[in-house]
Amino acid sequence: MTGRTALRLSRLRREIPGDRANQPVVARGAKPRRRGSQPKVVALGGGRGLSASLAALRRITGDLTAVVTVADDGGSSGRLRDELGVLPPGDLRKALAALCGDDAWGQTWARVIQHRFQSKGDLHEHAVGNLLIVALWEQLGDHVQALDLVGRLLGAHGRVLPMSAVPLELQALVKGHDPDRPDEVETVRGQANVALTPGEVQSVHVVPHDPPAVPEAVAAVLDADWVVLGPGSWFSSVIPHLLVPELLDALSRTRARRVLSLNLAPQPGETEGFSPQRHLEVLGRHAPKLALDVVLADEAAVPDRDSLADAAQRFGAAVELAPVARTDGSPRHDPELLAAAYDRIFRMHGRIGPWR
Repeated sequence: MTGRTALRLSRLRREIPGDRANQPVVARGAKPRRRGSQPKVVALGGGRGLSASLAALRRITGDLTAVVTVADDGGSSGRLRDELGVLPPGDLRKALAALCGDDAWGQTWARVIQHRFQSKGDLHEHAVGNLLIVALWEQLGDHVQALDLVGRLLGAHGRVLPMSAVPLELQALVKGHDPDRPDEVETVRGQANVALTPGEVQSVHVVPHDPPAVPEAVAAVLDADWVVLGPGSWFSSVIPHLLVPELLDALSRTRARRVLSLNLAPQPGETEGFSPQRHLEVLGRHAPKLALDVVLADEAAVPDRDSLADAAQRFGAAVELAPVARTDGSPRHDPELLAAAYDRIFRMHGRIGPWR
């Protein structure tokens, strides 16, 4: 970083309001933690699933870091990625919005960065937050510093980091991607295409095959008390974190407890027809040495509890069932119910004594 850029960053930091995220919002039914006793939590994922998890976790801890996938190639993110060669900012933006507080400041900024322009020109469907993030990357030349600065502007209740410093291409081996050739396995390229494939995803990998992890993301995982993986698009948001060697190594070496949060329903296309236990099976195929401590699932979404328990046991994990879905019948997590479930898991399965 040049001296001029460093000076500009220092000035920006002084001008942005102080951190509004010092005191976490407490989940309904959860007891507030004493200062210094809250767990360090790292949440891995992308898209709406990670946003749901972050909206819950910010209610129970003030020490929260999101590590976000960078393989998106659709929509506004894909256009910026293609035109400027930058990391896709969309999932990072969504994570920042999810970490915004429930006060007027937080909710106003959450709406602003999620706002999409509607026009007949080049700005059509670009999200304000995407443009802001990319502008700061160009100004500061540092992914992490720029995201930290946006987080301060928003008063985010946590930190957002990309999982890798280079944009990744997701590739999948898919059986029956072409409906006219249902038994043929072919390679499908691009996160947007993988997410919508009508075929059966066999496995996924990323290009480059050995992508560098962001050092701050690795450090956060190693220093955490809890690491939360999922929910989210299984092949395009959850599993990609396990395909970054340094990140997978950190997940294996960390002293943190690891909880896997399952989806409420299969995703059309990507995981059509998947049972809860099958989600675990494909996760294990991509990271056979990964160990877990807890698998969290909505009790109404698990028709065969014994099979899920058997699948979780292969990871060394216990199953926790809890009502975490919204009551309107949609397959979406309720932030307060999910927060209460996480809080209970952290208390019941955490280490005896101080978090560290």
